[in-house]
Amino acid sequence: MIQRLLSLLDASPVNFLAVKNIANELEANGFRRIDPTKPLGKVKAGDQLYVTKNDSSIYAFRIGKEKLSEAGFRMICAHCDSPTFRIKPNAEMTCEGGIVKLNTEVYGGPIMSTWFDRPLTIAGRVIVRGEDALNPKTLLLHIKRPLLQISNLAIHFNRQVNDGVALSKQKDMLPILGIITDRLEVGNLLVNAICDEQNIKKEEILDFDLYLADATPACTFGIHDEFISSGRLDDLSMCFAGLEALLANKKAKATQVLAIFDNEETGSQTKQGAGSPFLATMLQRLVLAQGDTIEGFYQAVERAFMVSADNAHAWHPNYGEKYDPTNHPYLGGGPVIKFNAAQKYASDAVSAAVFAEICNEAGVPCQRFVNHSDVAGGSTLGNILASSIPLRGVDMGNGILAMHSCRETGSVMDQIYTTKAFTQFYK
Repeated sequence: MIQRLLSLLDASPVNFLAVKNIANELEANGFRRIDPTKPLGKVKAGDQLYVTKNDSSIYAFRIGKEKLSEAGFRMICAHCDSPTFRIKPNAEMTCEGGIVKLNTEVYGGPIMSTWFDRPLTIAGRVIVRGEDALNPKTLLLHIKRPLLQISNLAIHFNRQVNDGVALSKQKDMLPILGIITDRLEVGNLLVNAICDEQNIKKEEILDFDLYLADATPACTFGIHDEFISSGRLDDLSMCFAGLEALLANKKAKATQVLAIFDNEETGSQTKQGAGSPFLATMLQRLVLAQGDTIEGFYQAVERAFMVSADNAHAWHPNYGEKYDPTNHPYLGGGPVIKFNAAQKYASDAVSAAVFAEICNEAGVPCQRFVNHSDVAGGSTLGNILASSIPLRGVDMGNGILAMHSCRETGSVMDQIYTTKAFTQFYK
């Protein structure tokens, strides 16, 4: 299982590729892609369906033995985007000595210093001409070699660097791409790399969504190989656990749903994010395709349960004072239920009890996380999704260290535990 997770992490440097790889796994296991522009037709028990939005979010459904209106649905949701740097249009900046750097902007909230002095690459999607102006063609891009680097300033020019230095997103975080060796390369280094990788002509490119990604493979480490080191553990590790659980189950009484959203790191308020009505609309359409009415959809929602799976903060041995004194989860201690009095998380006593009992049935330990009262925490998918679909649900995740670093640290056992819990939940 862990090797499969590492392979998914390496093959999914950006949201678009994560969705493509998840779709490939679904299709290999008998799921059929549906086209939301066409009628769904009749839907029967045992049908396995999936749909995507914007090539960057994906939703899978296994229809239960009982109608949605009678048994509701069991949903696991996660997100496939991670903090990174987006390449701006007209990105190339030629400097003295012919050195070319790329103009970028920050996506989400990365720990920027962790991106320095490591081999990076480029991944995303390239838009080329299609049949007509409204229907361009999308090509996915992943240059599988070290291509760029954001280099630090030598300590000799910055004696205070180890005392903490404020970083400028516009000045300090621009990656070096290469050195001009031919006049024809001026302004074309990036485009040439894209064209070479995709075997297309420059004139075919209309636009692109391209991002920086760590080029170093994911790995395990520790004296017992008990830790996972990788970028994007937040939240691809939860996407993977949900996918593994869905594929491990077959027909069940209630419909099983796996929802992988985009843009959680920037607020979720996009057509492919958790704030979009797209998932609610698809669930309504499935209820209607079973011959039910909109009343049946409302009944399905009231009978449903959601697990919002987004990683949590594990206790850091160097910074124990940052954590709540009585509610700080440990690496390897099992999945973490997250609570917040300001309702940034969907968990309450009822939903937490439900998930804790699911863990108990799966033979899995369970932990709880609450922020230190003097430290502001983040928010996640649960309550954002609940604003469009008023679901009972719990916010949980695996504890990790260095969340939003270029490389995060997770636990092998936590991944195994959470997959078991998710499998039990779908049952």
